[in-house]
Amino acid sequence: MSAPVVSEQTIEHLVRHFYARIRMDDELGPIFAEVIPDGDWEPHLQTMMAFWSSLMLRTNRYRGNPLVKHQALAAVRPAHFDRWLLLFEESASAVFPPDTAAMFVDRAQRVADSLKLAMFGVPGLRPE
Repeated sequence: MSAPVVSEQTIEHLVRHFYARIRMDDELGPIFAEVIPDGDWEPHLQTMMAFWSSLMLRTNRYRGNPLVKHQALAAVRPAHFDRWLLLFEESASAVFPPDTAAMFVDRAQRVADSLKLAMFGVPGLRPE
């Protein structure tokens, strides 16, 4: 089996496809709309392309801190990560062959799990 093709161009395709879905989503769209100034998505898309390039191609293009950015979003709840993952998986499957899509989804799941753990802790460990 040949290695899946992941490039800056295919990452851009995925990011643009995914965030088009996010913008139309009744649950996640409003959360993003609150923090995307004047509806100018391009800076966010460029940041996400750099993020995925760093994760998948090891380019070190991304220099941000995802946890800090997400902690600033008061409206975000753990269930939002599940919705995010569902839309991401659908987008990855639309853009890539199954083996490549699975690589992206695995990384996305790890990112989501890490952010959820840092933001909300482990359910049941904090006293109510």
